[in-house]
Amino acid sequence: MNIPFLSFDFQHTPLREEILAAMAQVYDAQWYVLGQRVQEFEAAYGLFSGTSHCVGVANGLDALHLALRALGIGPGDEVLVPSNTYVATWLAVSHVGATPVPVEPNPCTYNLDPTQLEAAITGRTRAIMPVHLYGHACEMPAIMAVAQRHSLLVVEDNAQAQGATAYGRPTGSFGQANATSFYPGKNLGALGDAGAVTTNDETLAQELRRLRNYGSTQKYYNEVIGYNSRLDELQAAVLLVKLRYLQQWTQQRQQIAAWYQQQLAGISGLQLPQTSAGSTHVYHLFVIRTTQRDALQQHLAAEGIATLIHYPVPPHLQHAYQHLGYQQGSLPVAEELAATCLSLPLWPGMTEEHVSIVAAAIATFFA
Repeated sequence: MNIPFLSFDFQHTPLREEILAAMAQVYDAQWYVLGQRVQEFEAAYGLFSGTSHCVGVANGLDALHLALRALGIGPGDEVLVPSNTYVATWLAVSHVGATPVPVEPNPCTYNLDPTQLEAAITGRTRAIMPVHLYGHACEMPAIMAVAQRHSLLVVEDNAQAQGATAYGRPTGSFGQANATSFYPGKNLGALGDAGAVTTNDETLAQELRRLRNYGSTQKYYNEVIGYNSRLDELQAAVLLVKLRYLQQWTQQRQQIAAWYQQQLAGISGLQLPQTSAGSTHVYHLFVIRTTQRDALQQHLAAEGIATLIHYPVPPHLQHAYQHLGYQQGSLPVAEELAATCLSLPLWPGMTEEHVSIVAAAIATFFA
């Protein structure tokens, strides 16, 4: 049996008629930009996130970028970011002219280590950008405490963790502005690029709406230099449908992860995901670690099991950031994660049989 890394069949096939009907309503309404569906989705996702406001934008990177821009972060400023994350986190900081300053993760949870934040703070530090990596909520109370002590802003990158909680509070509700992505492969995925910013600050929400729409609140009158970054009506209609099923899909992800944990337990040389106290994990990815990662990936591929590496090159070693002067060995925890992490197949609709096949192949490799 071939097992893909990701399959949309279980999510999309049952919802086909419902989603097509929602798209047809947009088609028939003949209002295709910043219309009723965007407003409805913003209200629904804001409620889901436990925030007063949600501003839909074109994609996750724009959500991060516009959040920083709306908060006034720019040239000369520094933003503390995880050393191990998708490069979009760093790119958003660069796009406003600020400097990303990497902080190493907790090697057990892969998330930003709050105990290392204060050592990275300088007189130029303006914000902290925690990433709820792989769907695991960061230790937000500890991060917020550091931010409050040093009068820093917080922008959560919640692209991989819709529905996760930290001490009972939804991710994407802690920071002054919080960004998410609805890229198709996310837990809540559109049928193309889409994103949003959540916030409890009405003034900030108004500024975000202005920035996403050419810097304008009144057509043909531009108060600031803005962007064209608007959530599409069709994508909003799709997301409205899928949001109703997200909790159900999250529970399935957590069940699949529990099967993996049970069936992979006790294998020497294999490290399984851990969840920190007070946090929940919605398993956007199920990431294992082994020093034999590349050989294991090849073995699984030969067995018809697809895997991915998230992420093979940490941001500080990307060519795009060579100007910051980091070298191999500069951030050893991030580099070790990049060399040892492997993401296993996990998607709503996977069965216990699928998991057993993957687990058996891994056990055979280590045996």
